[in-house]
Amino acid sequence: MHPSALVVADDLTGATDTGHEFAARGLRTLVSTFDASTTDAGSQTDVRVVDTDSRYADPTDAAVRVERVISDGDAGFVYKKVDSTLRGNLVAEVDAAVNATGADVALVAPASPRNGRTTVEGYHLVDGVPVSETDAGNDPDKPVETSHLPTRFAPSSFPVVRLPVNRVAAGAAAVAADLEATAAEGRTVVVADASNERHLDAVASGGARADCSVVYVGSAGLARYVETPPPAADGPPSVPGRERSVLCVVGSTNPATVEQIRALPDASVVSLDVETAVESPATASDDAAADCEARLKRSGLAALVSAPDPDAPNRAAEAGRRLGLDGAEVRARVGEALAGTVERLWRGGESEDDGGGNAADGSSPESLFVTGGAVAADVFDALDARGVLLTGESVEEGIPLGRVAGGVADGTPVVTKAGAFGSSGAIRKCAARLGGRDDFE
Repeated sequence: MHPSALVVADDLTGATDTGHEFAARGLRTLVSTFDASTTDAGSQTDVRVVDTDSRYADPTDAAVRVERVISDGDAGFVYKKVDSTLRGNLVAEVDAAVNATGADVALVAPASPRNGRTTVEGYHLVDGVPVSETDAGNDPDKPVETSHLPTRFAPSSFPVVRLPVNRVAAGAAAVAADLEATAAEGRTVVVADASNERHLDAVASGGARADCSVVYVGSAGLARYVETPPPAADGPPSVPGRERSVLCVVGSTNPATVEQIRALPDASVVSLDVETAVESPATASDDAAADCEARLKRSGLAALVSAPDPDAPNRAAEAGRRLGLDGAEVRARVGEALAGTVERLWRGGESEDDGGGNAADGSSPESLFVTGGAVAADVFDALDARGVLLTGESVEEGIPLGRVAGGVADGTPVVTKAGAFGSSGAIRKCAARLGGRDDFE
């Protein structure tokens, strides 16, 4: 049996928070990396979520990855996940999804009101602020230069039409009628206003009712409402509450994550030496692994942090300049050091899992938290993991719980978090859920 649904995402944390919306309905949902072998796991899942790791790729390469993932499968339902702050290769990837599916309409609604993302009169906002004026507008690799959704999609090879809020608010029938009329004129990208959950429900339901083929494009918000076939697999796995050691890997420099670090117990924080990481990732990994191991043995909680203070990115950048490295190369080396630390901790204490997500001899970390999409991908690669099986449980909105699928950490409970998501105590809450420890809260 092939998966009944396919979700194509451009980064790992986005893949997991969107996949959660399907797992929460009782669908067995596997989030996998682009190059991972998912043949065996995929045959036992209802929804396959693939991270193409293409947010910062060359647009042509990003499009090829999307087309390959869709063309390689025969899913009856395709959902193109995009960033809720409009980062990445949106146009190239959406055009690729339309071409690969042959859909009449790409129905685009990146809003996620529960996370403060709304689209009003065509303008995309984060907590009421135009997205180009937020951190996404200062993205070091691909800054979001416009908040106007139709303008963002203007380079598309297909005509772009806006579905205004008055039509969305009129309900699913009105949305379906507009989509049918638009499709009659030819293949089109339709960008929808949505400022609340009812709007997203209407968009999703209208797409399902429309007498034309639709490929949905959105963040986790729209995924909550799209219709999928009923579950056919055994359902999501579970993570029973019990005491475990917890390794947190914090690779995001988003201000929300920096605030969350401050809520962690000081004794648990291991600051990665970013200058050493840029100069010699392996040396930085060795040092950080020793520090993490000591904290795990002492208290059961270690939080490896790449930006413990606001100046850390500047120190890393300066170290890179001394070596003639650009910003992308610097970030890659820091990510390598973080992933290398995780690899050392697991492979140094590699042992057979006892079925409950912990090593039988207790030498490896018993659970894992990761924030930052690129870092999460590096970490899973270092562990030879093919992905995450989601439980359908979330610690907070957009922060899902799952189990590592495959590799040396197979079965390990894991939480992934996008850098911008979560309350000020989110990381600490995740540690408490994973570790079964009230004193972590």
